[in-house]
Amino acid sequence: MLKVPVAESVGMVLCHDITRIIPGREKERAFRKGQILTKEDVNKLRDLGKEHIYVWESSPELVHEDEAALRLAQLASGPGLDWGEPNQGKINLRASCDGMLKVRGDRLNHLNSLDGVVLATVHNNRVVSKDQIVAGTRVVPLTIHRQILDEAEKICTEPLLSVKPFQPLSVGIITTGSEVYSGRIEDGFTSVISEKVVSFGAKLLGHVLVPDDPNLIATEIRRLIGEGAELVVLTGGMSVDPDDVTPTGIKAAGADIVSYGAPVLPGSMFMLAYLGQVPICGVPGCAMFNKITVFDLVLPRVFTRERLTKADIVALGQGGLCEECAICRYPACAFGKVVGI
Repeated sequence: MLKVPVAESVGMVLCHDITRIIPGREKERAFRKGQILTKEDVNKLRDLGKEHIYVWESSPELVHEDEAALRLAQLASGPGLDWGEPNQGKINLRASCDGMLKVRGDRLNHLNSLDGVVLATVHNNRVVSKDQIVAGTRVVPLTIHRQILDEAEKICTEPLLSVKPFQPLSVGIITTGSEVYSGRIEDGFTSVISEKVVSFGAKLLGHVLVPDDPNLIATEIRRLIGEGAELVVLTGGMSVDPDDVTPTGIKAAGADIVSYGAPVLPGSMFMLAYLGQVPICGVPGCAMFNKITVFDLVLPRVFTRERLTKADIVALGQGGLCEECAICRYPACAFGKVVGI
């Protein structure tokens, strides 16, 4: 790269974008990489505070910022991500489908420790929409040593980022509680749960009311799975009261319990289990009253067919306190955000 006074730059080829910023109003690309500068451009450059510009001098040891950003995008991205051309030295990575962003946090930290390399993302396990910007990458200088990009390639032996698409699961819902089964209290859970699962493309296989009988609860769990349920959600009776027998019924069905209890508020009485490959979620009563609970943190991961472990549930503790803001911005908030590993 050669530094040239703007007064002597007429006819030269600019080797980088130049940005114009009007505070509080706009930020735009005023000059484009590769632009041939004219006499009229000299005053425009000075208006932007530029007394010198840089023109490209080829070197086998240096990589231009645009080429470097493109290479970083290619190295870091896995399935479910797209990107376009560099703009002002930066490339945005976008989700190519609705799904959940997965971030390899350890590898991301390693990559960002390289001098001059920048890769910024939204949180791991963030629900994202098709065409949403989920990350951006660039290098800090106008050029970077090729050796640094070679180091980046060694770090990115596996993709750092990917978007796992949601799968349309068949869902069975069981509402437990003798007071609901007898008709004394109206079922307020099913509509809430149905709305949440349908938003991920679920097919509602069936819904049943069951009294506080663990054997009947177990029977209905097995029946729904036998009829093709790929997810079973149970509502009601998840507290520690002796007559709340839903956890007992889940165990009686022969399910393997991952966790009874989660370090998340609201939703600490949540239960996650698996019967074979089928996840079973015991949802506490807070789901009927709170807009966002632990169920909303677990459900997207279930719909990507990720099999959660006890460690996954434990990791929800940091960020597991919902601040119950007056205007809910979830998932664009800190609730449930976990550093990727």
